[in-house]
Amino acid sequence: MAKPLSLNEIRIRAARFFGEWKNSPGDERQDAQSFVRDLLKVYGVTETRAAFYEKRVKKASSGGQGYIDALIPGLALIEMKSAGKNLVVAEQQALDYVNGLTEVESPRWILTSDFKKFRLLDLTAPKGEDITEWNIEDFPKNSDRLAFFAGYGVRQFASPTQEQASISAAQLMAGLYESLEGSGYDDHSASVFLVRTLFALYADDSGVWERDLFLQFLTDRTSEDGSDLGAQLSMLYQVMATPVGKRQNNLDELMSRFPYVNGGVFEEPLTIPAFNAEMRGKLMDAAMYNWSSISPAIFGSLFQAVKDKKARRELGEHYTTETNILKVIGPMFLDDLRQRFADHQHDIKKLEGLREHMGRMRFLDPACGCGNFLVVAYREMRALDLAVLERLQALRGKGWQEGTMFFDETLLPVRLENFHGIELEEWPARIAATALHLVEHQANQALELTLGMGPDPLPLNKIHTIQAGNALHMDWNSVLPASNDVYVLGNPPFIGMNRMTPEQHKDNRLVFTKVDAKGLRTGRLDYVACWYAKAMDYLRHAGEARVAFVSTNSITQGEQARTMVPLLDRNGFAVDFAHQTFKWTSEAPAAAVVHCIVVGFSGKARRARNTRLFSYKDIAREPIEKPTSRLNFYLSDGPDLVPAKLTAPAVQGMPNAHKGSQPTDGGHLLVTEAEYPNVAADPNAAPYLRRFVQGKDMLQGKPLRWCLWLRDANPAHIKASALLHTRLDGVKEARLESPTESVQEYANQPGLFTQDRQPSTDYFALPEVSSENRRWIPGRFFTPETVAGNKLIIFPEADPWHAALLQSSMFMAWVETFAGRLKSDISLSPGLAYFPIPWPIPTKKQRTSLAEAWQKVEEARAAYPTSTLSDLYDKYAMPDRILSAHQSLDVAVDSLFSGRKKLLDNTERLTVLLTAYERITTAGQLAMPKARRRARN
Repeated sequence: MAKPLSLNEIRIRAARFFGEWKNSPGDERQDAQSFVRDLLKVYGVTETRAAFYEKRVKKASSGGQGYIDALIPGLALIEMKSAGKNLVVAEQQALDYVNGLTEVESPRWILTSDFKKFRLLDLTAPKGEDITEWNIEDFPKNSDRLAFFAGYGVRQFASPTQEQASISAAQLMAGLYESLEGSGYDDHSASVFLVRTLFALYADDSGVWERDLFLQFLTDRTSEDGSDLGAQLSMLYQVMATPVGKRQNNLDELMSRFPYVNGGVFEEPLTIPAFNAEMRGKLMDAAMYNWSSISPAIFGSLFQAVKDKKARRELGEHYTTETNILKVIGPMFLDDLRQRFADHQHDIKKLEGLREHMGRMRFLDPACGCGNFLVVAYREMRALDLAVLERLQALRGKGWQEGTMFFDETLLPVRLENFHGIELEEWPARIAATALHLVEHQANQALELTLGMGPDPLPLNKIHTIQAGNALHMDWNSVLPASNDVYVLGNPPFIGMNRMTPEQHKDNRLVFTKVDAKGLRTGRLDYVACWYAKAMDYLRHAGEARVAFVSTNSITQGEQARTMVPLLDRNGFAVDFAHQTFKWTSEAPAAAVVHCIVVGFSGKARRARNTRLFSYKDIAREPIEKPTSRLNFYLSDGPDLVPAKLTAPAVQGMPNAHKGSQPTDGGHLLVTEAEYPNVAADPNAAPYLRRFVQGKDMLQGKPLRWCLWLRDANPAHIKASALLHTRLDGVKEARLESPTESVQEYANQPGLFTQDRQPSTDYFALPEVSSENRRWIPGRFFTPETVAGNKLIIFPEADPWHAALLQSSMFMAWVETFAGRLKSDISLSPGLAYFPIPWPIPTKKQRTSLAEAWQKVEEARAAYPTSTLSDLYDKYAMPDRILSAHQSLDVAVDSLFSGRKKLLDNTERLTVLLTAYERITTAGQLAMPKARRRARN
């Protein structure tokens, strides 16, 4: 059985290669094939395999035939020239060949040589960093540069190249699964078979065993019609599950070269799948791909989607990018560890202490899916440990484990056994375990590339730390005992409260009985909040442990935040870092978009030491870290409080607010545009026609509606109108059929609205529901002749300067945080979204400035008479003139709170508002009078 070569063995072979070829005349026609084959032998590629890589190809520039000296699909192309020839010209010729290759065949590296010199081009590197050259006498000390031939490689994590490679790989596997599914192969067996095949494909290209050994097996030992492929693979996978010493001595020579894998990958017995020529072709396509370039984290996410038909069609559109995972693990633990490394570059004892600390850290993802958070966390921890080891080696002046013959794996503090996960379904749990094996191998390769030693890739140790089950029903201590060294992280399901199934509501009731949540409206929380509750229960006695979850932003807003703030506080936790709303998506075209947040929390004592807040000027771009003194659950720098739900303005001098009037009439008091001419023609009904406006009508200008406003109507008019009789009979009948007792009572007063809140003076109005995509919720004044419906929030005593406040970003900063939500849209309720706002009382001069600012907004709107408010306030369509008017208005409103200081964004405005609210409540200045009510008529 052939083992993958160590770097030390590669260097020895490189010196031998130089000795054999240093005096060669360097004739391309006679010696190129031998030179290439001997070069590949340095990296463990047999002569048989090398012959497999020689390829005839069509030149892209001329269409004529060319001959590539060696092409390792997806990895490297080798082009030879006679001694003294120009290697730049050779490189251009090679690039011409590349343009004629398929996507799967296209290499990352182009190596050209004239027998005396080597020139290496990395097609993925930036210009200026993409070319390396050396002479043949320097080959032994430069042999590591070509270690990718043996499966080693420097990987560009979180790069677009790696992301695309992972997408392409997943698409190949999706094609294979689709064929197995279509043939009627059992779903569970297909899942296990795919995971095994994934491992074999990856191992073939990444130095786990001889390069392309699996590809050679498929080529040489299976028929093109696929008839024997299932049986041959089943036999091969059985061989890899058998220790070498226990195998039959008459085993096929090629099969015997495969090593013992262990780790549970090939353990379970399976029925043999039947293949045909098309299915074999798909497996061959996958085997020709360069799997060493994939990211286990990204590929795991994509591989999870392979079994879902819809997800297969959209592969590449739905996965968690590594950049987004780093937003969680960076501020949670990685940034601190890196800072400790940077601070103690010259202190051996402190660096050793850092490694010991990393060895004590334990990780749990209780909604791990395919394990991408664990994979990236493990990879980054191993990379940091390697950097520390490299520095310690430099400080000590000797190699790590110098003088030892065998690698001592126990000296590695970051181990797979420290990374735990819980996943509801078996399929992604299997992927998670496999992805962890792959990333461990990558980390071990990086260790050997850097320090010259590393663990053997095989046999694998079986991963027992990923458990399948319902995390909300399990005791997390049975997976990983709670301690101060535990880090709980992940991306629990994004399911809104209104979309939860009965089983999920049952989960909610179960988890919240385990924490102090008495009197809180936990049943109105999104599903992700269940993981917050479980984490608090799990870590109740581990105050130094940390938690960080990706969540939908709705749990930090409105009624949900009013529950979450006291929930964390009562159970002894507080937010210690956060990312405000950003776009969680892939880089793929037509990618699915989710707007989310990251909330990190821990025991209050730990939080007091350090808090971090990341905000986004553009939710699709990189975050900006803002200094914070006290971070709250609304993800702003300010007190962690819950504003009171009031029945009147907290600050005297502000107008009252309430809903408009509600007819509850079965539609009989309302008049549509089509009905209007008929009603207007009735001389007894016409005097009582009034425009009727709801929130949608105000924003969109339609539908045009009227109502019959019969308060104080002349009885003689009603008696004389058959039209009114018919309509009032309809109202009475509709109200009598209502299940609501108070509505039934109004059946005897069919001419009146059941809820009459219509003011007798001009009033300002805002729509009760407004799109989250508007920077401001547009409002306007109406005269009392226009009847406001119950989908408007009206301010009967408002002056123009009040309108300025209600059309400001200061108002929006409060509303976006404390207003309720209807799906993702803002739903205004005066008790939360308006009454508690701690407005400063403006001076007379300030009121004039505010009124003038509001007038500028009205004038700017008037310049677009054919556009609706919905048109004008669309985030993409808002005219510059209106935007400018609002920005000027914001300056006037901001100055009430901050004097001359300019407030940069709504995050700063919220901090100002919360601080002001805390000040007036502490001073006992919060006015909480009962709301004034209009008597019913």
